[in-house]
Amino acid sequence: MSDNEKISRREQILQSLAHMLESPGQKITTAALAKEVGVSEAALYRHFPSKARMFEGLIGFIEDTVFSRVTVITQVEGDGIKQCEQVLTLMLAFVERNPGMARILTGEALAGETDRLRQRINQFFERLETQLKQILREAEVKNGLRTHTTAGASANLMLSAAEGKVRQFVRSDFRKKPTEQWQEQWPRLAEGIFRNV
Repeated sequence: MSDNEKISRREQILQSLAHMLESPGQKITTAALAKEVGVSEAALYRHFPSKARMFEGLIGFIEDTVFSRVTVITQVEGDGIKQCEQVLTLMLAFVERNPGMARILTGEALAGETDRLRQRINQFFERLETQLKQILREAEVKNGLRTHTTAGASANLMLSAAEGKVRQFVRSDFRKKPTEQWQEQWPRLAEGIFRNV
């Protein structure tokens, strides 16, 4: 088997796992995943030594996708308020398009899995909060942007609102879309966070 076939089989396994996670309440077993992919369980283990490694692959995909786009957002010249809005909207739109990933981000899909996976999700959100804090600090220095509280408290509030929408999405079995009402909600949130909005 060539390297390209190995990569595509790995991707196929991860895509199938993500697809299975879109069915609320479905127990993810290696037997069920192997059946979904159309291979034996032994074949799964040739590509991933454990189910935890499969979840790590999906978490890696989430990190790469979100943070590569966050980098683009922060490099484009623009005000800090707009950048914060774009980062949060990016996260909400990403989970809306990838419901299985939403279950990973809320930790629901990781119940019974290794603590290492939950730590990675914690690190993902900490990194996102740090990015928001950095945007606020840079906007304060460059443009005099001020918030009602510290950059840390403001970043935490913004991320908490977005995380709450992701949790609602999962809790509603993906019926309550994270971007639903966001265009009306963001200006109200921004008014409470930023001075002179």
